[in-house]
Amino acid sequence: MIEISNLKKEYNGRCVLEIKELRFEAGKRYALLGMNGSGKSTLLKILAGIVEPTEGSAQTGITRKKAVGYMPQKPYGFSFSVMRNVMIAIKDDPNRKEIAEAAINEVGMEALINADASRLSGGETQRIAFARIIAMPRELLLLDEPTAAADLQGVDLLEKALLKYHTENSCTVVFATHSPAQAARLADEILFLDRGVIAEKGEAKDVLYNPQSESARDFLTHWKL
Repeated sequence: MIEISNLKKEYNGRCVLEIKELRFEAGKRYALLGMNGSGKSTLLKILAGIVEPTEGSAQTGITRKKAVGYMPQKPYGFSFSVMRNVMIAIKDDPNRKEIAEAAINEVGMEALINADASRLSGGETQRIAFARIIAMPRELLLLDEPTAAADLQGVDLLEKALLKYHTENSCTVVFATHSPAQAARLADEILFLDRGVIAEKGEAKDVLYNPQSESARDFLTHWKL
């Protein structure tokens, strides 16, 4: 379980995130919805340990660093092969090549397994970054707009791979998305953020089809579910 208490993050004196109390249950999938600048990426970075809060705490209860997988909004590919890009996530395993190949197949990149990852498109880079994460079992996945650059095929592949990985590993998943439709497909619960605070939290179907906050209603009017 992830527990957040009296959390605040400020940049140059401006508060970008403020959460009094929040819990993520182990094994559930959570979607973070909201406009640009609502605090989604900041929350993910704090949970990943990349950014320190100005006040308060966010405790994941996970002590093994490799048990947390974080995928930034703009992932990168190192300037060597796709295979090697995925293998770097796998340490001290005699079957690391086979494991990496299986992860690459999961995201539909087997045809480019020997390609230079630094020369891939944005959507292809996202697939490789996700393959790096799912190559090993983890307790927590933190994904920032994981399909933002993907085409329809890429979105479908990544979503299916995520759901399969979640089932096999019983991990907690927290992902940011601008797509309510994606949240409906992938999330058990949704957190809607508005200017750094949680305006609404609940089961996905309740937030999407019967939002209680004005900000969530306004956001969802632009989407056809």
